Amino acid sequence: MKRLARLLLYAGVVAAVLVLAKVHAAYVAEPPYVWHESSRFAWSLAYAAVLSLTAYGVGLPDLPRGSRSAIVNSVVAVTVGALGISVIQLVVGDALLPRFVVFGAALLLIPWYLFTIAVATGGRTQAESRDRICVVADRAEVATLEDDLQVEPERAAQVVSVLAPAEARSGSGASKSPLIEAVSNSRATLVVLSRDAQTDEDVVAQAALLHEEGVRIRTLSMFYEQWLGKLPLSELERVSLMFDIGEIHRVRYGRAKRMIDLCLATLGCVVGVLVIPVVLVGNLLANRGPLFYSQLRVGKNGAPFTILKFRTMRGGTQGAVEGEWTREGDSRVTSFGRLLRASHVDELPQMINVLRGELSIVGPRPEQPQYVAELATKLPFYELRHLVRPGITGWAQVKYGYAGDETDAMEKLQYEFYYLRHQSLALDA
Repeated sequence: MKRLARLLLYAGVVAAVLVLAKVHAAYVAEPPYVWHESSRFAWSLAYAAVLSLTAYGVGLPDLPRGSRSAIVNSVVAVTVGALGISVIQLVVGDALLPRFVVFGAALLLIPWYLFTIAVATGGRTQAESRDRICVVADRAEVATLEDDLQVEPERAAQVVSVLAPAEARSGSGASKSPLIEAVSNSRATLVVLSRDAQTDEDVVAQAALLHEEGVRIRTLSMFYEQWLGKLPLSELERVSLMFDIGEIHRVRYGRAKRMIDLCLATLGCVVGVLVIPVVLVGNLLANRGPLFYSQLRVGKNGAPFTILKFRTMRGGTQGAVEGEWTREGDSRVTSFGRLLRASHVDELPQMINVLRGELSIVGPRPEQPQYVAELATKLPFYELRHLVRPGITGWAQVKYGYAGDETDAMEKLQYEFYYLRHQSLALDA
């Protein structure tokens, strides 16, 4: 199937470019010309060659795993191909290949690439297309890892083999190299080593041999970062001070982030003013009470500030119960309030907080002081999240959603540490 998919991909590239070149020559160009007798025919073949090379370079059609990877690789392939032929024509001073062909072929080939990827991977089940993991860790760590893999991982994976660190040592059982044998038997493509496994020289030596054979090796912490987009619970305290934080250690990033915040907040305030009449009418019909809601939150460096929102709960109940967490589907939310929350219109007044410098567009979500005081005594290094300006939205909100109790707060903290460790304009975007 892979060989057929490659033939289809390259044939499709040549067909798309040549057909569009002929269509342009016959119906678009003024005056029409005989396309195969002009130098544009040579440029068309050159463009097909460039597109084929870029497709091969990003691993099409057989290497992408999952729909997201397929789409990204297809877009990258046609984009680089179109830019490549444009640069070549610019360098040689000959721009005979029209934009109709260059960009038209790029657009046509994205769905074609996706089709050939489907052909190449058609013989694989969804489970087989995932990374296959051999985990060397305690059973409790493995159980947590398997649970986390069920919650929207960044990259799909499945655990196919598990060994305790003691079981992975040479001579611990019938096999001389238990880890190597486990990887071979399970056809694992990735080995994940816990902290204890990393300190065992014998286990690391077997992992080194597997690495030479093309099997990827990751520490548990690295696997969580790359496949799950967070730091594991067992690593929070250990790595809490061992990385730079963008807003603190990279001045240019901090300034650029603040400028972007001010621009977006200014636009947001304009939108907020425009929607106030709509919210007023909605409140009269299904959400009677004050227009705005304010609440004390903890900001950067632990400084308290008053956050602003359009009210979404019944008048007088929003946050009124001490120690009661706001949950997804909270019964205190009115029918119109649910609409405001679903559309995120209730967040628009927070643009004022952004202009004041109390909030950023992206950052850890600010919590109420009583929750901060409680969580800081129970969660390791919880207050590190207050080293940066909190946000209207953030990585933890995107990946996990509402925190309804201490367990949820711990889960979100793992994502927030990931954000602190990787804070950048690209991640903010």
